Amino acid sequence: MDPVKRSLISLHLTVILLSAASLFSNIIPLNAIDITFGRSLFACILLFVFIGLTQSSLKLQSRRCYFIAIGLGALMAAHWTSYFAAMQYAGVSVGMIALFTFPVITVLIEPFFERFSLAWQDVVSALVVLFGIYLIVPDTSVENDVTLGVLIGVASAILYAIRNILHRKHFAHYGGAKAMAYQILVVCVCLLLFVSPEFFASTHTMWLQMIVLGTLFTAVPHALVATSLQYLRAKTFSLIACMQPLYGVILAIIVLNENPTWTTLFGGLLVISASVYETINAHQRQPAVES
Repeated sequence: MDPVKRSLISLHLTVILLSAASLFSNIIPLNAIDITFGRSLFACILLFVFIGLTQSSLKLQSRRCYFIAIGLGALMAAHWTSYFAAMQYAGVSVGMIALFTFPVITVLIEPFFERFSLAWQDVVSALVVLFGIYLIVPDTSVENDVTLGVLIGVASAILYAIRNILHRKHFAHYGGAKAMAYQILVVCVCLLLFVSPEFFASTHTMWLQMIVLGTLFTAVPHALVATSLQYLRAKTFSLIACMQPLYGVILAIIVLNENPTWTTLFGGLLVISASVYETINAHQRQPAVES
C-alpha cells in the first residue's frame, strides 16, 4: 500500500483510539486523578520501552530541555486530569465538545506568545464557539453537573492550548514518542502524591482497564502520530484530529448509551466547525508567522 494512504488510515485509527480513551472516564470507577495517574503510568512504561527498542537516545540536548519537559508535563497533568473530570461531570459527549474549544482558544492566546495580531475572522470564530458552548450548557449555575463539567472542560482546553504553544516553540524538535514519554513521566510524578487509597485497592479488572487505557489508547496512538507525520503534512493531521469529538460522541452513544440532545449536537457542530476553520487558517498563516 502507498505510504501516504497507509499513514492516512493509521491517522484515522489514531484519532479513534484517542477518542475511545475518553470513554474510560465513565468505565473505570475511580476519580479523575487516579485514572490519569494509571493511564500515565502504563503509557510512560510503554513509550520508554518503544524508544529503547527503536534504539533512540533517551537523553535530551540540554539541562534547559529537562526544565521545559517538566513545565510541559505539569501542564499535561492538569490538562488530562481536568479533561477526565469534565467528562465525569458532564458526560463524554459534552466533555469532548468543551475540550475542542482549544483550537479557537489557541488563536486567542497566541498573540501573547507570537508576533502577530488577531484577525476579525478569529473574533467571529470565538463568538461562534461561545454560542456553541451556550447551547450545550443547560443552566448558568455551577451546581448543575453538566455546567460544571463544561467549565472544567474549557479550563482543560486552555491548559492544552498553552501546552501546545509552548511545546511547538521549545520542544517540537524532539520526536513525538520521546517528547510524550518525558512529559508523561512528569505527569506520573506530579500526580503520585494525590492518588487516593482506592487506586491501590483497585480490582484486577480495573488494573486491566488502566493498562489498556495507558497502552492501546494512549501510548500506541502517540507513537502512531510520530510515524504518520513522516508522510503527511501537519495540516492533514490537524484536520483529521478535529474529527475526534465526532468519533467520541458516536462511541459514547454506542458504548455508554449516552443520549445527547439536538441542542447539544448543534452546539457541538458549531464548536467543531470553528475548530476546523481555525485549523485551516492557522496553516495558511504559518509561513507569514515564521518569516
